[in-house]
Formats: sequence, structure tokens, C-alpha cells
Amino acid sequence: MKKLSYTLLFASGLVFGQFFEKGKVFTRQDTLKGSNTEFRNFWDVKKYDLSVEPDFEQKSIKGNNIISFEITKDVINPVFQIDLQQPMKADKVEGSFPIANYKQDGDFIFITTSKKFKKGEKYTINIIYSGKPTIAKNAPWDGGWVFTKDEKGNPWMTAADEGIGASIWLPTKDIWSDEPDNGVIMKIITPNDLVGVGNGRLTDKKTTGSKTTYTWEVKNPINAYSIIPSIGKYVNFKDVFEGEKGKLDLDYWVIDYNLDKAKKQFQQVKPMLSAFEYWFGPYPFYEDSYKLVESPHLGMEHQSNVAYGNKYQNGYLGRDLSGTGVGLNWDFIIIHESGHEWFANNITAKDQADMWIHESFTNYSETLFTEKYMDKKSADIYVQGIRKLIDNDIPIIGQYGVRNEGSGDMYPKGANMLHTIRQVINNDEKFRQILRGLNKDFYHQTVTTQQIEKYISSKSGIDFSTVFDQYLRTIKIPTLEYTQNGNTLKFRYTDVVKNLKLPIIINGSQTINPTEEWQTVKLTKDTPVELNPNYYINYYNTK
Repeated sequence: MKKLSYTLLFASGLVFGQFFEKGKVFTRQDTLKGSNTEFRNFWDVKKYDLSVEPDFEQKSIKGNNIISFEITKDVINPVFQIDLQQPMKADKVEGSFPIANYKQDGDFIFITTSKKFKKGEKYTINIIYSGKPTIAKNAPWDGGWVFTKDEKGNPWMTAADEGIGASIWLPTKDIWSDEPDNGVIMKIITPNDLVGVGNGRLTDKKTTGSKTTYTWEVKNPINAYSIIPSIGKYVNFKDVFEGEKGKLDLDYWVIDYNLDKAKKQFQQVKPMLSAFEYWFGPYPFYEDSYKLVESPHLGMEHQSNVAYGNKYQNGYLGRDLSGTGVGLNWDFIIIHESGHEWFANNITAKDQADMWIHESFTNYSETLFTEKYMDKKSADIYVQGIRKLIDNDIPIIGQYGVRNEGSGDMYPKGANMLHTIRQVINNDEKFRQILRGLNKDFYHQTVTTQQIEKYISSKSGIDFSTVFDQYLRTIKIPTLEYTQNGNTLKFRYTDVVKNLKLPIIINGSQTINPTEEWQTVKLTKDTPVELNPNYYINYYNTK
């Protein structure tokens, strides 16, 4: 088979058309970024061994990434796709196999080969890169690198790239479904007066001339957007948590002048870990430790390297998102971003369209923490309070294969969906075991929405398929229309998917199974029916 020319590459491969979603045009570029294309589907990443050296004055970075991988099926003369977004560039590409040529086109590097690859073979690609990465305008939401200064005028640098992708600065296989199974080694090269903090554990520190190299190692699989260096005037303090799997090392890196504040505020970490291990099972990364790293932006769930920027105050920058006052009893970023260690980092969605798996469960972790840390009444008040943040603009699940997220409702609406499912199960211990089972049975895995939906239905013994359809795939909220005449209640559902199966408990113990048809039931008393506000449904008295 003769070597493919670059101009013929796509003509002989996938067909990338444009398609639309509510006014948004998706292109070939989106498909290349979001799909497991023929340039990705024959190799599995095993490890990243990378270095990164930022230049504060030039707002640039340089380094290299050795990508270790295994061939997953026999293939002849394949083309490898490595993601590296403009304006970053590949200065050199080397492989432990013959490379015919490579070309950088837009946000991708395509490596053409002249070789038969066999399933099970292992190779490496080493990419030396440099450039001025995308600068975040409003990290962590828009994504990019941050080059700023701390309060004393010292350089402070990091990145946040969940949405836009790690390839804004690092050459990677930038797709959520393929994590490096054997982890990451990251060398951060800094001026001697600054400190480089990465994921996992610090394994080496070496000073040569005016520069210091900090080597960090992650032993577990990790999503690419979690691989983040932070560089600044950091100081370190440590602690230990006695957890379900033994001693968990706690590692804190904060800007030097905030040390006293951090020692006080971070006392919330142990109650958080205790609550989440109760609800979700053991912290998923004991080998890599738990770490909080102060960041110049609000925060992000970087695995074993949680970015913290909540300014050492409770709530969300001092505000309670629920509007109830309950959220001012704890630090939102410590709780929420740490909850992602279970949902996002331990269990990772294969496709960005299924990001609700990360955000709905983690948003609900705020409620579960409140229940364990305070009481159930406060937790119910909190989760009901965040409903005011729901827009019901577009469905929670996005478009597959194009790096497209669904509605931001995946946070509060997703949490209230889970709270509703919990009411239907009506057994908190069973619900807890389902959450723990998810983290055990999908330990360190990437998953689909279908897997999570089927798991919850199977383990609960209740078919929740229409409930997931209702809340994840439509913007309609079920409405229970009812009228009461003495001890007779007449009721039906409106604004629901076909054959919605969502039973609800009224008067504290009586279960009804509304449909779109009117039904009547006899109540045990003729006082006004007691409707449970913990279900995320609308109640409408037609009388």
C-alpha cells in the first residue's frame, strides 16, 4: 500500500460533513476532536512522560511529551492523530517506529507511517513542542493558560482546560475515552525562586544553574484535562486522613502569605473526605495522595491536584448558591471540586456530551455532604434551593462525537434528578450502596450514560429509563395536576415523556403512580394532601 499523501488523507478516510444543533454548526474539526476516528481507534495510551517549562515574560511554554501506547488491532500504514491546538506547534516528532512524515494541520498533528502494526505491540511517540498557548480570558470557564501575579507581584502560572481540552498546551490524544492507564510523569521546570506543583506525588527536585525541575508522578489513570502544572511562590504543609483504605496523605500547596489562612480553612478537608467515603466509597487515588493547590482562578477538579481559589471563605466566593443560607456552612470549592475525585476522575464520561455524569453527581455531593456534616433537613433545603438556578434551556445531554456539552443544568437539575430518584427508591441505605457500587464497579473507568442509567435501574430494581429520558433529554419538568374533594384525590401528569414511570409518595406514606390519564385514589384523611417537595416536579392544583 503506497504512502498516503496528506491531501488524500481525508478523502480516503472518514467523511466529515457539517451538521447542526439548534443553530450551532459542527465541522470536521469538531469531529476530529470529539470522535474515536480511524486515526485514534487502533491505539491505546498507556503513559505520558512530559516536561513543561513556562516563560512568564513571553507568556510561552515549551517542553516535550513521550506518549507510550499499545496497538489494539492489526493495521497497515496507519495515520496517527495527535492533538495540539494552535498557536502551539510541534518542533519535532520522533517515534520508536518508522515515521514516513508528519504534518501539523490546524489543531492536529498527523503522523503517516509505513509499517504493519500488530495488536499488542507497544511503541512511543515523542513530541517536542513550544509556543504561546491560548490565554484564558475567564478561567476556569473558557479554558487556557493563566499568566498573572500574586498579591506581592510574583509570577503565578497555571492552566484550566476541561472544556477546551488539554491540547491547548500539551500534545496528547485529547479524547476523554482514552486515559493513560499507567499514569503520568510530569517535570515542571521553573526559575529557582518559584515552585512547580503537579499531580500525584513529588518524586524528585533537582536544581541546575538558575532553574529547578520538579518531578511529579501519577500512578493511576488520569483524564487529560486534569494534567495541570501550577507555578508560583508556593509553600507546603501536610496532614494525614485515616480513611477506609488506611492512611491517606494530604498535601497542601498555597501561596506563601496565605499559609495561616489555609491551615484554618483546609480543616474542612477531613470532614469532607469522611462524608464522601461514607457515601461514595474509598477515595479513589490513595497511591497519588489528596492535594489542594491554590490557584489564581476559582477552582477545578484536577485529579490528586484540586485547584483551590475560593479565597479562604465559605460558600461560593462568600455567596450561597442555594439562597437558603445552608451553603455558607462550608467551603464550596473544597466540597464540590473534591467530589469530582469520585465523579469525573474515578468515573469519567467517554464523551463530553455525557458530562452530566461528572457534574450531576458532584453537584449532588454538596447535598450529601451537607446531610452528613449537618443534617438531612438542611440537605433537603439546600438541594431544593438550587432549583432557582435551573434554566431548562436545552437538554442536559449534548451532541455526541463533537466535544459538545449539554446545558449547564447538568449541575442543579441533574442533582435534583438524583434527589428525585432517591425519593423513589425510598431506602437511603440502598441508595448509598448504589453510589458506592458505581465507584467500585466502574473504578478508574470511562463510561457512557447508558451504563450509568442501566446500573442504577438494575441495582435499585426500578426501571428509571423514562425518568432519565425526562430529565436528561428534554427540558420539560413533570407537572402533577390534581384536585381534591374530601378524601378523594384526582390527579395526572402533564409535560412528560411518553409512559413516564415516576411514582411519588403523598401524605408521607401513600404511593401513587401518575400517568397522563386522570386517576382517582382514596386518601386516609380529608385534610389537604401533603405533597413532598423533594421530588423535582411541579404541583398544580386545578381547583
